[in-house]
Amino acid sequence: MAKNRILICTLVALSSGFFGGYMSGQLTLMLHSQKCQNQNWAFKQICNTWVTPGAIWQGSITGLWVGSILGAFVAGLATNQNRT
Repeated sequence: MAKNRILICTLVALSSGFFGGYMSGQLTLMLHSQKCQNQNWAFKQICNTWVTPGAIWQGSITGLWVGSILGAFVAGLATNQNRT
């Protein structure tokens, strides 16, 4: 049972980490690209191109860590055995 618990916790942590990384990357990109909204069309495109890699990198790394830690914690609680 311990091997199954480790496998379940690992899979849940990885999947929630990847999901958190994706969602956080998208949210951070939306927030960072708001800086470019008051530019004309050409400068807006340049600004978005400049902001996108850093925003996605920052958000994805943060989301990956937070999602993995929370996923492992929740999976550990879900697979906990009550010993009486």
